[in-house]
Amino acid sequence: MKKNAILLCTLFMLCLGTGVQAQEGELHGAVGTIYNTKYVWRGFAIFQGRGGIHPFINLDLYGTGFGINATANMPLSGGNVNGERWDYNLYYRNALLAGEQWQTDYMLSYIYYDYPDNPSKGSLTAPNASLQEVNLMLSWPNACTAGFIPRYVLVKLWPSESDSFSGTNSPMGGTASGWAHIFMIDYPMPIMCPLTNEERILNWHSELIYNDGVGPAGQNVDNDWTNAVFGVSTDMDLMENTIFTPGIYYQITMDQSVNGDRDNYLWGGFTIKHLF
Repeated sequence: MKKNAILLCTLFMLCLGTGVQAQEGELHGAVGTIYNTKYVWRGFAIFQGRGGIHPFINLDLYGTGFGINATANMPLSGGNVNGERWDYNLYYRNALLAGEQWQTDYMLSYIYYDYPDNPSKGSLTAPNASLQEVNLMLSWPNACTAGFIPRYVLVKLWPSESDSFSGTNSPMGGTASGWAHIFMIDYPMPIMCPLTNEERILNWHSELIYNDGVGPAGQNVDNDWTNAVFGVSTDMDLMENTIFTPGIYYQITMDQSVNGDRDNYLWGGFTIKHLF
């Protein structure tokens, strides 16, 4: 846990130390935190379906397409021993056919999921092991004249240690190794805010996930359509370069192997981030 705190502080100091560069357009990024009343990740109820807080730092090397992100996922209540997870993401993004109807935005990411309180091979009392992922996100912002934006994410996830408790030695009979397919549609809907009489954008979001047998904690997951998520959020300017984004979301769970009780979930939350 200490090494992760040191890394986060180092990235934060880097953000502060590159203020001049950001003004010159060489380095951009964001620092902030996310709060949600339930932490639901790709259909799985993390932290036993309770709330979480997710401080993050993102650095985007302007002009190259490369960036790096560090996010902490921390429970807000007791009973989640060894549940904390840190995500380290190195990504590259760009676009094909820029400005045309079939413009294709893409982002290729490598993510390392670290459970700092657990050894990599895990134990009976701490079965979660570190994971690795490569994913490709495709987006078509100009494809639909009505304003709908289709997106697709291809995910490949695997244990950092093949014989860990998220791999071949899982006592739950599954493995974290596999694929997932995420189909999304976003719709930015302009409205007039009745309180401020200003134009605002409601960002409607929907996604459908097909899980190809991936169980992040080593559980045995079916190859099936697992869940659908619907939500809406909006951006609000708190001050210069500081944005507050509240949102509310609802998940329809379709497969018991992802969520044992097949409960549907309703949760809310917000993001506060400062751009530089």
